[in-house]
Amino acid sequence: MTLARDLARLWRARGFRRLTYSRLLSQGGDGMFQVGIATAFFFDPTQAATPQEIAVGFATLLAPFTLIGPFVGPLIDRWQRQRILLVGNLVRVGLGLGIIAVLMLDGPLWSLYGLALLTLSVNRFLLAAMSAGIANVVPRDELLAANAIMPTLGTVAAAVGAGIGGVVTFVAPSATDSSLALASLTAACVAFALASWAATLLGRRELGPLHPLDALHVRAQIAALGRELGEGVRYLRARVTPFHALAVMAAQRLLYGVMFVASILISRHLLGDPDRPEQSLGAFTVVLGFAAVGFGLAAVVTPWLAPRVGPHRWIAGALVVGAAGQSLLAATSARWALLAAAVVVSLAVQAAKIAVDTIVQRDTADEYRGRAFTLYDMAYNVAFIASAAIAAVVLPASGYSSLVMAGLAVAYLAVAALFVQAPRTPA
Repeated sequence: MTLARDLARLWRARGFRRLTYSRLLSQGGDGMFQVGIATAFFFDPTQAATPQEIAVGFATLLAPFTLIGPFVGPLIDRWQRQRILLVGNLVRVGLGLGIIAVLMLDGPLWSLYGLALLTLSVNRFLLAAMSAGIANVVPRDELLAANAIMPTLGTVAAAVGAGIGGVVTFVAPSATDSSLALASLTAACVAFALASWAATLLGRRELGPLHPLDALHVRAQIAALGRELGEGVRYLRARVTPFHALAVMAAQRLLYGVMFVASILISRHLLGDPDRPEQSLGAFTVVLGFAAVGFGLAAVVTPWLAPRVGPHRWIAGALVVGAAGQSLLAATSARWALLAAAVVVSLAVQAAKIAVDTIVQRDTADEYRGRAFTLYDMAYNVAFIASAAIAAVVLPASGYSSLVMAGLAVAYLAVAALFVQAPRTPA
């Protein structure tokens, strides 16, 4: 079974096809947007020079949704998810236009940061809503393939969007507040508007939830958000399998995050020239390209092999593969080792994530899926922030330590050993 065959089969499902349109446009616009702000005022952790500065950058990027996540999860379970996609992307259009206006009027820096953080936070809200809605537009036995294909297509769309915006950086890297940066942000706003339009192709109730709240009950629901989220945590723990899947995802994301920070620094100090940022950025772009190959391979092999071994064994196997890839960097900091590790470890991370998504969707009732995927995103972000903090402590300025890389490989194996003992059927 091939990726193309899976996609052709899923594409016949009207709901999947139209949700994919919205996701591609939304994430493509997000790639343009992130490069646009980086070009406009260097709001990008890859511009940092030390592990500590990178940690601060990631915390700034990821903390907003981590903080507001508890307030949106229950809403994803109570508001029509199709409406969330429609309105959320329109909100991003408004925020993007606000950033453009501030840049054109030379407004205060704090307003740019505030608007950018709000836009990134809305994006995480949209991704959680789309993840929760997948199970409503594909048959249960197609969830694994859908979870392999849709996020991968979204990642490709984001990369294409970033590539379009990245032309600005390579052609005119000093254009911090030029019309080129504004053009990238404008293109992002157009993509967000098209994503909102694509959401209208879906039926209002097509993405769920099955029992949404009417407008009269929204205020009461907002007052009960804390209790709702607590109920979501208790539900996932009682079901066991989705809770353990989220835990292993967070652990793997933490380990991957340390390598990601190391890759930025290695690209800057060992593969590039610290005094020539365009060279370092070029080296890191190549690393990201090899990582994208790993993500793509995961989308190809997971739907083919995972059903034969089961999602739990597949996750454990992916962790072992991640350990093998990490061991390459423990041996040497040579370019070939970093690029090979980028492919292998990214494959392992994405392969496990696909299976985790499937377990959470399959074993979580629809009325709890929004909270489950909001908790998913919160755990994802917290793990990545924690990984940057750990990297700031354990990594040298160059980013490379054979001892740290070996420690990451051992940690992958430890997580695999623990997950093998986890229950495979929900309670």
